[in-house]
Amino acid sequence: MTLMSCNAPADKSAVTDNNSQFNNYLDNYYEGRLKLFPLEATFIGDTRYNDRLNIDISEGERERQRVFFQSTLDSLGRFDYEKLNDNDRLSYDVLKRDLSLAIEGLQFHDNYMPINQFSSLPLVFGQLASGQSAQPFLTVKDYDNWLKRVNIFIDWLDSSIVYFRKGMAANIVLPKSIVVKVIPQMDAMIVSDPAKSLFYGPITLMPASFSDSDKVRLKETFAKTIVEKISPAYKRVNDFLKNEYLPKARTTSGINGIPDGEAYYKYQVRLLTTTDKTPDEIYNTGLEEVKRIREEMEKTKVSVGFNGDLKAFLEYLKTDKRFMPYKKPREILDAFHRIYATMQPNLKKMFSDTPKTRFEIRQTEAFRAASASAEYNQGTPDGSRPGIFYVPILDPGTFNITSGMESLFLHEAIPGHHYQISLQQENTQLPKFRRFGGNNAYVEGWALYCESLGKELGLYTDPYQYMGALGDEMHRAVRLVVDVAIHTKNMTREEAIKYMMDNQSISEQGATAEIERYMVWPGQALGYKMGALKIGNLRKKYEKQLGEKFNLAEFHKQILKDGALPLQVLENKMDKWADSVK
Repeated sequence: MTLMSCNAPADKSAVTDNNSQFNNYLDNYYEGRLKLFPLEATFIGDTRYNDRLNIDISEGERERQRVFFQSTLDSLGRFDYEKLNDNDRLSYDVLKRDLSLAIEGLQFHDNYMPINQFSSLPLVFGQLASGQSAQPFLTVKDYDNWLKRVNIFIDWLDSSIVYFRKGMAANIVLPKSIVVKVIPQMDAMIVSDPAKSLFYGPITLMPASFSDSDKVRLKETFAKTIVEKISPAYKRVNDFLKNEYLPKARTTSGINGIPDGEAYYKYQVRLLTTTDKTPDEIYNTGLEEVKRIREEMEKTKVSVGFNGDLKAFLEYLKTDKRFMPYKKPREILDAFHRIYATMQPNLKKMFSDTPKTRFEIRQTEAFRAASASAEYNQGTPDGSRPGIFYVPILDPGTFNITSGMESLFLHEAIPGHHYQISLQQENTQLPKFRRFGGNNAYVEGWALYCESLGKELGLYTDPYQYMGALGDEMHRAVRLVVDVAIHTKNMTREEAIKYMMDNQSISEQGATAEIERYMVWPGQALGYKMGALKIGNLRKKYEKQLGEKFNLAEFHKQILKDGALPLQVLENKMDKWADSVK
C-alpha cells in the first residue's frame, strides 16, 4: 500500500488500464461462450443466436469447447491480480474456477448418455416449441429462426443415437428404470396430425399482424416440418431406445456403475457444491441433519395432539382428505397467490433491494408435468419475459397442502430464485458471465435458506404448513444421504425411494421422480443443503460478531449483490464486509 502511494500517478494509470483490459477480456469470453451455447443466449433474452443450435454432444463440438476454455484460462494469467479492483478480483476467482472445472469435466463421457427423463435437450426443446417459453415468436423472423433451429435439432436427435451407441460399446449406459421413463416422453412427440403436436403451438399463437402470404407459408412449413422431420426423428429415437438400447441398459442405479463413475461423481460434487468436501463428509452431514429435523417433527406432532409414531403422522398428512381440498388447478394457483400476499409486509423489512422483473405463477405444461418438479424459469432483464414459477398439477384432487406450499413458494419464487436471479441479471455492474451465470450451491443454497425465513415473513403459523416446511427441509437433508449412497455406496433405486418415504411425507410417485432425478444428475441435489448451511451459518456468525450493528436487510443485500459466487469466495467476501461494519 505504501509503495503504491509513492508512485500514485503511474500506478493509478496502470491499475485503470489493467481493469479496463480485464473487462474487455471478460466481455470477449462471454461473447465466445454464447456462440458455443446459443440456447443460453435465448434464455437470457439475447436474440442474436436464436437460429443456432450446436450439437454439443458431439466429440468435435466438445473439442471446440475445450480449446475455447483452455485458451481463455491461459489468457487469464496475463492479468495482475493485485492490480484488479475488488469486483474484478471476484470475477477472476470465479472465472478461474469455472474454466478449470469445465476443462476437467470434458474428460468424462457424459455425452454418451445424451437423453434422460428430467433435463435433456428434447424436453427443453418441447418447452421452447410451445411458443410460450424463452424462444420468441413475435415476428416473421422469429418464426424463421425457429425453423432453422429445429432443422439442427433433428440432427441432434439423430446424433443422440450415435452417442448412445458409443456408450453401449463403452458400458456407459443409463439405468433401465430411466430408459422406460424416457420412451413415453419420446412417444408423446410423435403425431400424424401436425395440429396435435406441441411444435404447432406457435402457429396457434401467430400474430394477426403477419401478412396473409406469411401466415400461409409458415402454417404449411410448420405442418410439413412436424410430419416429415420432427415426428420421424422422435420415432427413430423412440424405436432405438425400445428395441436396441433398453436391453443393454444397466441394472445399477448409481453412476459408479459405469467406467470412471467414481471419479466422475467426485468431480460433480466439487463442481456442484463449490466445496472440497468429500462425499463421505456430505453423507455424514446428511445423517446429522435428518436426525435433527426428525426431532423437530416429533415436537410438531406432539403439538397437534396426534396419537401415533412419526411414520403414522407422516402417513396421516399424506393421505387424509382434509389436506386435499382442491378441485381445480386454478384453486391451487390462487393459494400460492395468497401466500405471496401474506408475506409482503414483512418482505419489505427484510429486503431493501427488490427486482424490477415481473413475476408470474403458472401451471406446468401437461406434456412434461408427470416427470416435473415445481420450478422457476428466469425472466429477461429487459422485462420482455417475466420470471415464472411453474407448478405441476396432475390431479388437483390429490394436491396436498402439507406438501410444503409455503416453503416451496419461498424457495422457487419469492424471495428465493426470483429475487436472486432477477437482481443478478439486473445488475449491470457485473460482467455478463456473472450476470447470467451461476453455480448450483449458491443458487439453490440461497433458495433453501429462504425457506428458513418463513416464520419471520409471517408464514408457518399453521402447524401443518410448518410440518410441510420441515418436510421440505428434511427432503434436502435426505438428498445428502441418498445421492451419495446411490452413487458411491450401491444404494439401489428402490432402497433410496424407501429411505425418502420413511423420513418425509411424500408419495411413492413423488419419491420415485426425485430419486430418478438424482440418478441422472449426480451431485446436483447436494448443493441445496450445503449452500443453505453456509449462508445460515454466516448469518449466525455475523449476528454474534456485530451484535446491534447487524442489519438483516443489509446482510441479504450483501449476499445477493455480487451474484452467484462459489461458497468459499462468498465467505471471504462476506468476512470483509463484516470487518468493514465493525
